[in-house]
Amino acid sequence: MLTVISIAGFDPSGGAGVLADIKTFAAFGCFGAAAVTSLTFQNTVAVYGAAHQTADVLRRQIEPVINDFKIAAVKTGMLPTREIIEVTAEIIEKYNLPNVVVDPVIRSTSGYDLIDAEAMSFLIERLLPLADVITPNMAEAERLTGLEVKDVDGMKRAAARIYEMSAGKKAERAVLVKGGHLEVEAADALFDGRDFHIFRAPKIATRDTHGTGCTLSSAIAALLARGCEITEAVAGAKQYLSETLRAAPDIGHGAGPLNHFVKIAEVNPTNSVL
Repeated sequence: MLTVISIAGFDPSGGAGVLADIKTFAAFGCFGAAAVTSLTFQNTVAVYGAAHQTADVLRRQIEPVINDFKIAAVKTGMLPTREIIEVTAEIIEKYNLPNVVVDPVIRSTSGYDLIDAEAMSFLIERLLPLADVITPNMAEAERLTGLEVKDVDGMKRAAARIYEMSAGKKAERAVLVKGGHLEVEAADALFDGRDFHIFRAPKIATRDTHGTGCTLSSAIAALLARGCEITEAVAGAKQYLSETLRAAPDIGHGAGPLNHFVKIAEVNPTNSVL
């Protein structure tokens, strides 16, 4: 069985962070491992605070796992401090970990900052060049680039800019700007250095959107681990996300969690590529 590791925050409500990641890996038939960067205090209504782990604690979580299992893909989420980012980057480089998906988590939907300004700058400099796929949402793309991202054209410009910013060792890499906050449709823009690919899906009317970003990036990582090309992995992950939204369990008083265990046997990664 393929092993995929998540390096991200812990959400005790189970909707986002490493718990959402592990469930997503399992849905795609992968064995999930995880290292916790921060213990967050949250539910479906809001994020109330966080207790960040030290760099040493993070390293001591990750290294025994990757010395024991062969890692097929890595997903990173909440990396709140410069020290946490450095350890993550060092380990990816030292062990030459494959299929690295970086979800640059910057701020919660409820407005809680999950990374400080210094760490965000270091994330751009140190970690983005190690990524195979980078998956910011529209707000994160604005923060990373300083560009206005309000529509698909803005998403394409931001994806191209982040691609330039992340130049490093990966010849084959891509940036996916997620458009879940668009009003009319859910359109995502992928740039691979040559072409733009727009992935479109109907907007699903639901309040249950907690952990959508974590879930999409984790699904991409799982599909890359299974041998998909980047565009195929994004298309399959997007289709899976739509199904998790439709099947959401409708729990909690705020933005509820998804149903990560929907049937995915019929997911066809080519369905939503334009």
